[in-house]
Amino acid sequence: MTKFEVWAPEAERVEVEVGPGVGARQEMRPTGRPGWWAAEVPAAGHGTDYGFYLDGDGPLPDPRSRWQPDGVHGRSRVYDQDRFEWTDRHWRGRPLAGGVLYELHLGTFTPEGTFDAAIERLGHLVELGVDTVELMPVAAFPGRHGWGYDGVHLWAVHDPYGGPDGLKRFVDACHGRGLAVVLDVVYNHLGPSGNYLSRYGPYFTEAHQTPWGAAVNFDQPGSDEVRAFVIGNALMWLRDHHLDGLRLDAVHAINDHRAVHVLEELATEVGALKARLGRELFLIAESDLNDPRLVTSREAGGFGLDGQWSDDFHHALHSALTGERHGYYGDFGSMAALAKVLTRVFFHDDTWSSFRGRRHGRPVDLLRTPAYRFVGFLQNHDQIGNRAVGDRLSASLAPDRLKIGAALLLTSPYSPMLFMGEEWGAATPWCYFTDHLEPELARAVTEGRRREFARHDWGAVPGGEASRADEVPDPQAVDTFRRSVLDWTEPDKPHHRELLEWYKALIALRRARAELTDPRLTKVQVDVDEAAGWLLLTRGTLRVAANLGRETVRLAVPADRLLLASAPAVRLEGGELELPGSSVAVVDTP
Repeated sequence: MTKFEVWAPEAERVEVEVGPGVGARQEMRPTGRPGWWAAEVPAAGHGTDYGFYLDGDGPLPDPRSRWQPDGVHGRSRVYDQDRFEWTDRHWRGRPLAGGVLYELHLGTFTPEGTFDAAIERLGHLVELGVDTVELMPVAAFPGRHGWGYDGVHLWAVHDPYGGPDGLKRFVDACHGRGLAVVLDVVYNHLGPSGNYLSRYGPYFTEAHQTPWGAAVNFDQPGSDEVRAFVIGNALMWLRDHHLDGLRLDAVHAINDHRAVHVLEELATEVGALKARLGRELFLIAESDLNDPRLVTSREAGGFGLDGQWSDDFHHALHSALTGERHGYYGDFGSMAALAKVLTRVFFHDDTWSSFRGRRHGRPVDLLRTPAYRFVGFLQNHDQIGNRAVGDRLSASLAPDRLKIGAALLLTSPYSPMLFMGEEWGAATPWCYFTDHLEPELARAVTEGRRREFARHDWGAVPGGEASRADEVPDPQAVDTFRRSVLDWTEPDKPHHRELLEWYKALIALRRARAELTDPRLTKVQVDVDEAAGWLLLTRGTLRVAANLGRETVRLAVPADRLLLASAPAVRLEGGELELPGSSVAVVDTP
């Protein structure tokens, strides 16, 4: 027996078609809840395919489909959440505080691009020392391969990855190895291909516009059910798939003018679920607003989220290492900017942004806001994949500067996040790729991508040269996707292995020394010399000295132990630290 339910407030007649072998269309009846229809089908159960008809139009997939084995345009399939046999009953989760995150894209993490293949690589993550895996979106999206941000079935798991059971096997395996799992979810827009939600009801509104078109309807007529749809989806991932947290994509593109913002409502509901399940759950926002109210408690007038990404940290570190000053890097690059983001989180905290042509951001309350609420990174999917050719830092930076970046990231006061392959300086690019089946949409994506970079002379190719249309990989080309797959032979090669060991040593030091996970921003001190290009970060009794200049510098530090050094030429003697150009060291003071 399966009970089918659907919200279709504008339909006059709703039917469900199940089969094959179960029966023809069955009329659904209003439930008493406004706009809701339901029907019970005794012969339907796990594995039964079905679709809805609205006023004779169909079959349409279920907006809350848990299983789309035939793609986003196909019929839905009944999925019984209780059939999976979990082995993580003693898992109580991991808090965001003190953690190290590892972002990965399931389709390019391994050549096979499946959950089961990724399970085989979990030993690498355990040896590296990270404790939280952050999955890029796995909600069903069109085609076989893509980034996942054009998902259209938010409740279903992309079937080429392994479907719902595949995700559960992956999460269960992670928990068995002590790894938490965070999932990237997209609630600010849906993709254009396979998006049938507007056929059912007012899921979108023209009252607000986003870069992707009409906004998701969080505050206009009919928005109560839309909010319930989104919040129910979030709770489903955490409850039914045992995920430990969610990363909320681009929340600045969520338009909601109701008195209680949907993000606050979501945080409240997740808090209630956390209490009911008795394990750690957390929410991390991606935001372009530089607004600490996202991670301010609800009692203090904030939204009550647990963490948010800090792009300013990335921009300051990237610019200082590479010398790039184009586009949104224009205000960054100085040692002073790097010092500011290490001590005050945001560089733009109600300061002038030349890229935006206005003031931007809001200061963080350093006394009351723990640093772990901000996620820092040297690289991530956006900052690599949104470059014209998908070039990683390893394509343009020498290993010694990659080591400096890693050291400043992993000794910073924030929650550090790595992007897959960063830890060994992967030589593979990570490009923007899609697999749209509609010829017009595919052509529009290809041409739009090339027009975008033909307009700009920044972020184009390794080294920052101006882009040409023929240099930008075609997102629709299968080779663009294949070149983005990690090469797992690289970590065994000397050059890559040396960087990998450096990352392992830094993460181990972060675990061993309490100063490095101390969340008090008021305890972080940074001294810089702009002309010479050096920076000295103080975390308790530890000093992290980085020389981004070309000339050797000597710093007077009251240190008695050299804990880590990126180059053999680093010397500590008589209270003086000698750093050659492009080197970094961590020392212990008495």
